[in-house]
Amino acid sequence: MDGGWITVAIYFAFFLLVFYFLIIFPRKKQEKAHNELLDGLRTREKVVTIGGMHGEISKIKDDSVILKVHDGTEIEFLKKAIAYRAEDQQQ
Repeated sequence: MDGGWITVAIYFAFFLLVFYFLIIFPRKKQEKAHNELLDGLRTREKVVTIGGMHGEISKIKDDSVILKVHDGTEIEFLKKAIAYRAEDQQQ
């Protein structure tokens, strides 16, 4: 009976490792890259939000940015809503 429990424990540990390397590790890596993007935002940069809104950063606050989306139209977004820089998508 003891050998059965050891086998189950080995399988369980194996599946935990697979889960970590297939799910958790890539997500942490992606989250780190997104945080670096947000920390590196500058005014006058063109960005795209997670909703697909294109705009130019006119002002950066602690947790939000103000995007100029059209002549005289500015909208405030949370920094977390910035998906990527517009020039990154064009390359």
